[in-house]
Amino acid sequence: MSDARIVDRGYRRYEGERGGTAVAIRSLVRHSVQRALGLRRTPWSKVLPVLSVAIAYLPAIAFVGMAAFLPTQLVAEGILPDYGEYYGFITSAIVVFTAFVAPELLCTDRRTRMLGIYLASPLDRTTYLAAKAIAVGLVLSLVTLGPPLLMLIAFTFEGAGPGGVVDWLVLFGRIVLSGVVIAAIHAALSLAAASLTDRKAVASAGVILVLLLSSAVTGALVDGAGAPVELELFNLLGIPFELVSRIYPDTPDVRPELSTGLLAAANLGWTLLFTAVLVIRYRRLEVTR
Repeated sequence: MSDARIVDRGYRRYEGERGGTAVAIRSLVRHSVQRALGLRRTPWSKVLPVLSVAIAYLPAIAFVGMAAFLPTQLVAEGILPDYGEYYGFITSAIVVFTAFVAPELLCTDRRTRMLGIYLASPLDRTTYLAAKAIAVGLVLSLVTLGPPLLMLIAFTFEGAGPGGVVDWLVLFGRIVLSGVVIAAIHAALSLAAASLTDRKAVASAGVILVLLLSSAVTGALVDGAGAPVELELFNLLGIPFELVSRIYPDTPDVRPELSTGLLAAANLGWTLLFTAVLVIRYRRLEVTR
């Protein structure tokens, strides 16, 4: 027989440091970013994030390599695509990343009932969604903000960047603003889709269908049927990139008939609408703790 004995029973009060809501949000953001990128998970979980990031950065690496061998004068004359045109090379990576990130973070928590555990911590529904939104935005910024910044830094070291400090800071601001514009609307769409189903595949497919169908239908109506060009404001795939073209003065506009103010309002409106869907869905969601 074993000599083991139970010598005491009961509960002990937690006497460690209590970080509060801010620490809980930071912890959830860090964990969510790691999960979205497949860190500390199986190798198969890393395949899609790594491929998407690689697709987004390969054109930038290629352009930087070309700039290193081309004369500086040819680079300055625009033989390589400018920063606003770069997004045309990585649209597929942005779409794939958008469809993948939020469903991985939201659907998994509801399906595994981790949401109830999170809400039993200092987090409530609002701070939980805020942490997830920050994580999705940070991950998407890897493909919307990282590649142009890489080009800017590399071109600067090669002597093919902006001519002065002021010009460099202006271009840096344009890159950051462009990345935020694209990441915001795509993150909001991805989060809204992920809030409507517990199945990651369904949410991801829904995001891709919404982006591609809205682009195809509005293009067919405006270009093929002669419908008013304002219908392009329902092109969820195109309007963020069209707005980005207005941020860079040297990038040609696809729809010059649409004013910059109208495009900005449409992007903001869609972002707020998707955010409202997310918030309303989680307010009505029954959670078992």
